[in-house]
Amino acid sequence: MLKKILRKLNQASRKDTKELKNYKDVALSSRLNETTSTIKSIVGESDDVIQREIMIAQNRPASLFYIKGLSKQELINKDILKPLLETQQKMDHLREQEFLQTLLQEVITNSQLSVHDSFDDAITYLMSGDSLLVIEGIQKLIILNTRGFDERSVQEPQSEVVIRGPRDGFIENLQTNIVLIRRRLSNPDLIIQMGRLGEQGRSPFALAYIKGIANEDLIEEVRYRLACVETDDILETGVIEQLIEDNVLSPFPQLLHTERPDKAVGALLNGQIIILVEGTPFVLIAPITFHQLFKSSEDYYERWYIGTLIRILRYFAAFISLFLPAIYIAMVSYHQGMIPTPLALSTAGAREGVPFPAFVEAILMEITIELLREAGVRLPRPVGQTIGIVGGLVIGDAAVRAGFVSPIMVIVVALTAVSSFAIPAYSVSITFRFLRFMIMVAAAIFGLYGIILVFILLNVHLVGLRSFGSYYTSPFAPYHFIDWLDSVFRAPMSILRYRTAEPRKRDNAKQKLNEG
Repeated sequence: MLKKILRKLNQASRKDTKELKNYKDVALSSRLNETTSTIKSIVGESDDVIQREIMIAQNRPASLFYIKGLSKQELINKDILKPLLETQQKMDHLREQEFLQTLLQEVITNSQLSVHDSFDDAITYLMSGDSLLVIEGIQKLIILNTRGFDERSVQEPQSEVVIRGPRDGFIENLQTNIVLIRRRLSNPDLIIQMGRLGEQGRSPFALAYIKGIANEDLIEEVRYRLACVETDDILETGVIEQLIEDNVLSPFPQLLHTERPDKAVGALLNGQIIILVEGTPFVLIAPITFHQLFKSSEDYYERWYIGTLIRILRYFAAFISLFLPAIYIAMVSYHQGMIPTPLALSTAGAREGVPFPAFVEAILMEITIELLREAGVRLPRPVGQTIGIVGGLVIGDAAVRAGFVSPIMVIVVALTAVSSFAIPAYSVSITFRFLRFMIMVAAAIFGLYGIILVFILLNVHLVGLRSFGSYYTSPFAPYHFIDWLDSVFRAPMSILRYRTAEPRKRDNAKQKLNEG
């Protein structure tokens, strides 16, 4: 009996799904009863879909559909219902087209409205919070903007904290994010193109670039890849990132995400393209190069020598995060003769009594640190910070006292963990954490030769990697010396007169020279 019930429910679900997919081909009728019946069959028996029956011009029936909670009741009452109910009776004698034009131009006071000939786009707008108006004798669907749900206010980004710089960040509302960009870039050449992605969710998205700076081939390539996206829904920009990137097998990010409007505007001025999606505060920047992962907006707000020193420090931190545990394993296991005698004696004394080889010791400590880091992220913030600090101190001290690991191993792992936090881009920080274990395995098998071999393989992979056709390792390969002034270093602003070579752009001049 249970199997029969489940089989019937499954068949009913498949039938409803089939009907939902076929509504796009349903012909629109001028009869109010048929149109409202079709809308009800599409939206189902959802209790939050409200239907308000009204009378226009005293003798022309109409129905207004909206979703409770997504639509703002005040806008519906003031801009739609009140003008419609006060419509003069003489309008009823007008023809269909004249009646519709008079209604839209003289009666309805809603600032944004659109007229549709099919259910496809109209139902999508209805599900997004707009109101749908259907009138007897009018073979059109009228969409009125009544979105008014609660949203998070503009706040400081949590994932990209800076000491000096703007404090506002993107939120989950697409239109608000576009406004944050427009406020900083009052340029008529800033092009915002909007659309929808996802077969089921139909998530709104926006593509932004500066006409005259961004390369036309790059714009067409991004459009083409977005048009090829076929999935049920886009819940976050990370889904788009995985669907449109060049190499899905590469551990390195090929698009950059940010919560900072100033960083997004800087990318637009550099000839890059940004992708915004409704429901997420993270904006995608495409294309990118490897050195952009080590940049921060704050580098340009401080004096040039401060920005240069901080960037060099980040590259040094990346080297420590990636290679320090592997170098320790190789030195202790294979190349003791390369260690200075006092340091070798100190290391040997510290490792006395440790039952595990250096590789196992390092793996255990690295896994412990990763567990503590992940636990600290998932727990509430006050508790997570406590777990990260107290847990690391307690476990590290207990492991040393029990003789499972040496004190120098604790120092190496702690220094590695701290260095990984100095990298601005969280996505590349995770990549380095993943590659660190692979390099540790190579060091345990081949020593320093294994580290060098993996380093060569990584460079070969990076040189061949592309981001929307742009060279990932530019300006190092291909070589552009002038771009070194804004990659590893940060030259004075008066010298940075040209945009970077990658991505290719139509206008490379960033500062115009005064003639004469």
